[in-house]
Amino acid sequence: MAKNTFRSKTPPPAKVKTAPPKSRLASVWVRLKSTLIKFIIFFFTSTIGAVILFKFVPVPFTVTMLSRKIEAIADGKKSEIYYDWTSYDKISREAPLAVVAAEDQLFPEHYGFDFKSMGNAFQRNMKGKKIRGASTISQQVAKNVFLWQTRSYIRKAIEVYFTALIELIWGKQRILEVYLNVAEMGDMTFGVEEASKRYFRKSANDLTREQAARIAAVLPSPIKWSISKPGPYVVRRTGQISRQMRALGGPSYLSGLRKF
Repeated sequence: MAKNTFRSKTPPPAKVKTAPPKSRLASVWVRLKSTLIKFIIFFFTSTIGAVILFKFVPVPFTVTMLSRKIEAIADGKKSEIYYDWTSYDKISREAPLAVVAAEDQLFPEHYGFDFKSMGNAFQRNMKGKKIRGASTISQQVAKNVFLWQTRSYIRKAIEVYFTALIELIWGKQRILEVYLNVAEMGDMTFGVEEASKRYFRKSANDLTREQAARIAAVLPSPIKWSISKPGPYVVRRTGQISRQMRALGGPSYLSGLRKF
């Protein structure tokens, strides 16, 4: 029997073409650009959406509330948070006036930033004196509701963004309403309603001028200073705020706040 002299030849494997370095870099850049665009879209839609939501819905909790609770649990202390959202029209008119007189007297006029006070604080800090901020009520609300407390340039930049957003979307009255509800006013105590109940045994709607001024007096450091047991500083500061409230013209000073 004749041998088969014809053999099938297996073709050599095709050579894989390697993309030149420039092509690989271009591909990586395209992916990075796509990811960056998606992140930017997500950031703006989520943040603007959250600001719009909280224009109408009470803020359920803040990062500060959460951190205080975690710290209390870690230290084996009572971890209950005292927080009761109360609408602006159920709060004594003395309360918003007191915090404005104490924290931000130009609140009805500015658009979220008091550049003059910021400049004065910067010059004071550059001279090596005690570091002092110049945050408006709007900036404090932006930080308390949407951000964390640790100081950094990144947080400050995002704070500026959120401050502009709430000024544009919420309006002044809503900003002040949120501030009066989420500001820390004592040990595990947030908002003027719970501060009123715990320290004066009454609703925020029934606060007197002096009581509202005393609550405002501890706002720079509500853990260090006490509403129920005021020391010399709080007593002196309460009197100063009460006089400022009269000088501003009383509750009518805030009667024309922008609501949109």
